[in-house]
Amino acid sequence: MLFYIIRRMISAIAVMAMVGAFIFLLVRFAPGDPAVIIAGPTATEAVVAGIRDQMGLNDPLAAQFMRWVQEIVSGNLGTSIFSGLPVSELIAQRLQPTISLSLLTALLSILVGVSFGVLAAWRAGGWADRFLIGFSAVGFSVPVFVIGYFLVYVFAIQTHWLPVQGYKPISQGMTAWLVHLILPTLTLSLAYIAFIARITRSSMLEVLSEDYMRTAAAKGASSYAMLFHHALKNAGVPILTAIGLSFAGLVGGVVLTETVFNIPGIGRLVVDAINGRDYPIIQSVLIIVSGLYVLINLMVDLAYTLIDPRIRY
Repeated sequence: MLFYIIRRMISAIAVMAMVGAFIFLLVRFAPGDPAVIIAGPTATEAVVAGIRDQMGLNDPLAAQFMRWVQEIVSGNLGTSIFSGLPVSELIAQRLQPTISLSLLTALLSILVGVSFGVLAAWRAGGWADRFLIGFSAVGFSVPVFVIGYFLVYVFAIQTHWLPVQGYKPISQGMTAWLVHLILPTLTLSLAYIAFIARITRSSMLEVLSEDYMRTAAAKGASSYAMLFHHALKNAGVPILTAIGLSFAGLVGGVVLTETVFNIPGIGRLVVDAINGRDYPIIQSVLIIVSGLYVLINLMVDLAYTLIDPRIRY
């Protein structure tokens, strides 16, 4: 087990090294020049060149990359080009809304998706199974922003039950915090509920058709024991994979959802930084998000070994 963990951690470090290089090159070769944006449209070429020298953008790419890697390893995420504030401070200011939305979405997606998938598999061909198939088709095909605008129209504009947009921190009250996150969470979680439920249903159907499940039923095992003690545990690897992919997919969904509902989170920070070509913010956020993605995959891989010990070898 220890050898398996070490091997997976080495692979994760190698992946992060390649991701870091890709992010650096992607940002550098993207259209636009931050020096031109800072100098303004009426600035001369000499002024722009001076700003580029001051920012170190005229240095060789290898020197810029090594300088950035040294700063990241030392915990220094750099300084925003436009605001002049430390990037770590800007990220910390936007962290709570994004974490709140992501955790609520993940919790709702797992609880509803797994439960719905188990029910649909247990009553295959019934109303729950047919509803899941239709719901999955809608969840997979309709974009996040379309779902968001529809929910806003129904529950905020027409009924006035929920606020249209914005975010309230937990310090202003749990109720206000939760009320402002209901619509964004529902918007973001529908696709992941559909995905997790479909994978759970397919995996459970495969396990329920095994001989040992018929043997358990012949011995008088209860429906609860058959579903959750025998079937769900043996169907756990594909379900864990679906949950891990859903967590990773939250990154892109959060950006769109925060934009639709005007939530001041990490997604909005990245969008503003991209529009302004603020390299330090873009690079820092992307490397953090990529690190979380790799960490989630590592945790999922380690969780596999708890469900199926054969994976260790």
